Amino acid sequence: MEAANQMGSAAHPSSTPPPVPGSACTGTLGRHLARRLVEIGVSDVFSVPGDFNLTLLDHLIAEPGLNVIGCCNELNAGYAADGYARSRGVGACVVTFTVGGLSVINAIAGAYSENLPLICIVGGPNSNDYGTNRILHHTIGLPDFSQELRCFQTVTCIQAVVNNLDDAHEQIDTAISTAMKESKPAYISISCNLPGIPHPTFARDPVPFLLAPNVSNQLGLEAAVEATAEFLNKAVKPVIVGGPKLRVAKAQEAFLELADASTYPLAVMPSGKGLVPEQHPHFIGTYWGAVSTSFCGEIVESADAYIFVGPIFNDYSSVGYSLLIRKEKAIVVQPNRVTIGNGPSFGWVFMADFLSALAKKLKKNSTAMENYKRIFVPPGVPLKCEKDEPLRVNILFKHIQQMLSGDTAVISETGDSWFNCQKLRLPENCGYEFQMQYGSIGWSVGATLGYAQAARNKRVIACIGDGSFQVTAQEISTMIRSGQKSIIFLINNGGYTIEVEIHDGPYNVIKNWDYAGFVNAIHNGEGKCWTAKVRTEDELTEAIATATGEQKNSLCFIEVLVHKDDTSKELLEWGSRVSSANSRPPNPQ
Repeated sequence: MEAANQMGSAAHPSSTPPPVPGSACTGTLGRHLARRLVEIGVSDVFSVPGDFNLTLLDHLIAEPGLNVIGCCNELNAGYAADGYARSRGVGACVVTFTVGGLSVINAIAGAYSENLPLICIVGGPNSNDYGTNRILHHTIGLPDFSQELRCFQTVTCIQAVVNNLDDAHEQIDTAISTAMKESKPAYISISCNLPGIPHPTFARDPVPFLLAPNVSNQLGLEAAVEATAEFLNKAVKPVIVGGPKLRVAKAQEAFLELADASTYPLAVMPSGKGLVPEQHPHFIGTYWGAVSTSFCGEIVESADAYIFVGPIFNDYSSVGYSLLIRKEKAIVVQPNRVTIGNGPSFGWVFMADFLSALAKKLKKNSTAMENYKRIFVPPGVPLKCEKDEPLRVNILFKHIQQMLSGDTAVISETGDSWFNCQKLRLPENCGYEFQMQYGSIGWSVGATLGYAQAARNKRVIACIGDGSFQVTAQEISTMIRSGQKSIIFLINNGGYTIEVEIHDGPYNVIKNWDYAGFVNAIHNGEGKCWTAKVRTEDELTEAIATATGEQKNSLCFIEVLVHKDDTSKELLEWGSRVSSANSRPPNPQ
């Protein structure tokens, strides 16, 4: 409705007079693209200028509903669009041809792996250069301009090379629609000479954007529900586990409907954290095999039936393929398919439809929940730090836990923060994001920029390791420029700790920076930014009080110095198991 309302107001005669008969029309490709982005929910576009996209950026800037945010490099712009899409449902970035496109492509691949609709727009060569034997700058020196396109074909669901105005309207709308329907990134290349040229296909304001909803095959849905209900209703102690694809299926409400109706214990896979309310009376924690929340793994793995909703099973989420679950006991619900045990499987059955219908057919069964309550012992409280004792990571996260509310969101960087943040108990409406499938070190800096820009009503708390921060650190500049007020905890332990626990070597040690001093240099007196460096619990308590008090409207950067071997017990266990999986010898031929 919001998009339609925006469209309705934009289509008012006073804002855009219709072309006078016989005169040149005024609608342009650049304006059409800008309007489409606003309609699908994009208010901010992350960009890096280059000569091939400059006139397109002029048109995006001219759109009142769109804010163009210049980033320090293309990779960070892509990560920002990823973080933005996690909050807003869709994100967009604009870069220049090849030299920009091949820089942003790692972020686009990450968004693809995490099922995020992201519109990657590239300013392309002049339309007259296609099909000639010319060699252009920003390319690899061949007259074939298709290298960038071929690279993007593997990490986007659709590619549109717009070098002809006659079908530009259709290409752009098809690319955006496909990205939204498939919840994957789209690649749109637009020739640099086309954005400002009027063309009859853009003469009218575009019809409001609409995607028809997917509807389940009714007979398949009924058969899947009947078979699943029969399977679960004869189980003694069934459980439910939520996975990351709950987001792409937009099935969180239906998932809760099923949990309420069944009274089964409710767990999440690690990459599903934040998608299921942790205040639910049947919530038992994170199921992550050997590194699960205490007592959660035991309940899931001892169940005689489990329904996994939207899972991704990979070597990370399975802790080096060591999960103790059996296929014949599992019902796997994917966004458009349900598989029961070793079979049967039902296609074109959509997750939200299925969960809602199944909720009406299940008998209540709280046996496993009662077992959980019998064995549960509350988690221990970290030992109090003595005065001037060096700060420990578990003390840091005890304090971060106390900062969380419905007005905050947590961004967790790849590394030990995965495991420490996983143990945080999220209050109602507290956001939570991390990139588990792709696991790109440095993702969180750009993602914090994008998420904070999309969710202006939340204060983002980012937990970032020093190694990760060095990859993408300069985007702090854009956060300050954009007036953001996130709190970044930089955990300085002198290296790539997650890699150390998988396989150690001298390559995991990095040059230590004065991180707080680095951020002060970027701040340079422009904008609101406050930094602190803490070594003890007292210093940490004081820094948090300042960040949440007198500096609550500033970007706050707190460098936390801890021992290089201070890691979570979960990382130690997980690292050894992933290392074991990585080092399996070749099978005999």
